[in-house]
Amino acid sequence: MSRVKSPSPVGKWRGSLRLRLLLGTLTWILITIGATAWGLSSLFSQHVSRQFETELGNHLNQLAALIALDDVGRPMISTPLSDPRLNRPYSGLYWQIDQVQVHDAALETAPTALVEPAILRSRSLWDTVIGVPPDVPADGELHSHQVEGPNGETLHLLERVLRPAADPDLALRLIIAADQAWIAEPIASFNKLLVISLGILATGLIGAAWLQVRSGLAPLNRIGAALAEVRDGRTSRIEGRFPTEIQPLVEEFNGVLARNSEIVERARTQAGNLAHAIKTPLAVLANAATRESSPLATLVGEQVERARTQVDHHLARARAAAAAGIPGQYTTVRPVIEALIRVMGKVHADRKLSITLGACNASLAFHGETQDLQEMVGNLLDNACKWATSKVGVDAVQSEDRLVILIDDDGPGIPDSCRAAVLERGTRADEQVPGSGLGLAIVSDLASLYGGHLILEHSKTEGLGARLILPSQ
Repeated sequence: MSRVKSPSPVGKWRGSLRLRLLLGTLTWILITIGATAWGLSSLFSQHVSRQFETELGNHLNQLAALIALDDVGRPMISTPLSDPRLNRPYSGLYWQIDQVQVHDAALETAPTALVEPAILRSRSLWDTVIGVPPDVPADGELHSHQVEGPNGETLHLLERVLRPAADPDLALRLIIAADQAWIAEPIASFNKLLVISLGILATGLIGAAWLQVRSGLAPLNRIGAALAEVRDGRTSRIEGRFPTEIQPLVEEFNGVLARNSEIVERARTQAGNLAHAIKTPLAVLANAATRESSPLATLVGEQVERARTQVDHHLARARAAAAAGIPGQYTTVRPVIEALIRVMGKVHADRKLSITLGACNASLAFHGETQDLQEMVGNLLDNACKWATSKVGVDAVQSEDRLVILIDDDGPGIPDSCRAAVLERGTRADEQVPGSGLGLAIVSDLASLYGGHLILEHSKTEGLGARLILPSQ
């Protein structure tokens, strides 16, 4: 019986249904979590930016509302702005007012805007001014820029050109600016918290997916274990209840096993009927030949005996071919060997042989039909008893996944050059010993059908040792 080669770990995982489900779920979770993180981060960033812009706009509007002209027409701030950060040096929040002068150049047809920087500024700027772009916005337009602050920080700046109602010819450039870090820091803090939260969520989802896949595929593991029991012969069908989606498969498989057993049993019955139908005429011919002493009677007797042994051989081979590899076949070895030893003791009682059973664990089992095991061991025992001088020994051991049965005798043995020949049908080591020459050939054929083989070697008592290697349960 051939053994199924186990797949490599890489091939096993590549074809794993569990791995496919986990990878699919994991991929979807990661995509969903990533999209959620990107969306929430973008929404929060937009919210903080809009809030920041709104706050700067409020400060700019307040600055515009507080502009007044003194007695000589110079701009001034009637009252300080409400935010205390504007009075703290380098606080990160600043305002500044520049005067814009428009004049016609001598050789130019278009007016040119010149800016007189920082005619007024917040105390937070201390002794510095904000460098603004040279382009001056149109009256009333709101412009936004990124500029460098007094401490080298990046400032977000809003500006607008305003003309006081008391002096429409006076153009003032109102500027309010704040540290860009006031936007970046809360966004970074939010993103860190978001990553931690979504990481915990992803871990929980992955764990839940793993538990779901494991519990969902658990019935398949039970089916695998049940199939292993059927294969090893511990049971003849899959037992137990399974989920609704799997139960029909189990029932169909049990139906196949039952149908297969019926086919095998029918084949055995037909083989037995064929054997009975053929052996009866052969027995009549053999009896008729024994009553005559003519050469024809002798020839008929010999051919009848050959036909009988051929029928036995091919029927045994056909029965074994039908039974080999069928799930659920299981035979305990020790009772079979003990029964055959008792039979051989009676058959060869006149030779006073000592037939002993040595090592043979009670749990040893043959993965095959009882009749086939009896056929193989019986032929080997009978052959050993025919050639033994006084002793025949039998041992049965487990070697990995193989059953090894050793039968030794203290007879003359078989030369190395003849051992291959005696395994062929009809070949006999000695014509003086009764037999058809089919015993060892039948054993070798049956063993090969089960994926085993027969080895002939020297025994411990210098006779012949037969080592029968078969699949074990």
